[in-house]
Amino acid sequence: MSKSQNGREAPLEPQRKGNSEPLYVVRNSPIHGRGVFANRYIRKGTRILEYQGERISNREADKRYDDTKMKRHHTFLFTLDKKTVIDGAVSAGGGDASFINHSCDPNCEAIITGKKIFIHALRGIEPGVELAYDYQYERTGKNDAELEKFYFCRCGSDNCRGSIMKPAKPRTRKAKRASRNRKSAK
Repeated sequence: MSKSQNGREAPLEPQRKGNSEPLYVVRNSPIHGRGVFANRYIRKGTRILEYQGERISNREADKRYDDTKMKRHHTFLFTLDKKTVIDGAVSAGGGDASFINHSCDPNCEAIITGKKIFIHALRGIEPGVELAYDYQYERTGKNDAELEKFYFCRCGSDNCRGSIMKPAKPRTRKAKRASRNRKSAK
């Protein structure tokens, strides 16, 4: 068993070897650029593919993908652990998983197993359906409103939150009171 980003355990279920038809195909996506689509039915819990690419430091990732110099967000970075990021760009040795788009209503999830990242099906996926997982970009707390606009979402799901960032945590009563007290002190 392996742990997913949300802490759930998921079985490691490899692709069926008896079926020669590929599990997925890469083609143009209505969400963004290229996408990965189920080529045949994918069962819930299936390990679909590995997120591959060059392993780099956070510092190197920041050099390669400077958001301040981009007109719109577009990277292939996936955080493996505190020190390591996988650059999934094709030029960095990335594979098909780097074409999986974000969705606020994902049908897949990324599971870190040892020093590898695998994409697993959260539910059964019919042929022709685009594979997607929730990117859950970290919030810094500094300029989140501005970042939400930069990291806007194109998934089109009914519950789209408008951003590929993690959902904002609800404010606690204590934080709300502190904010009111600061305002009344002015």
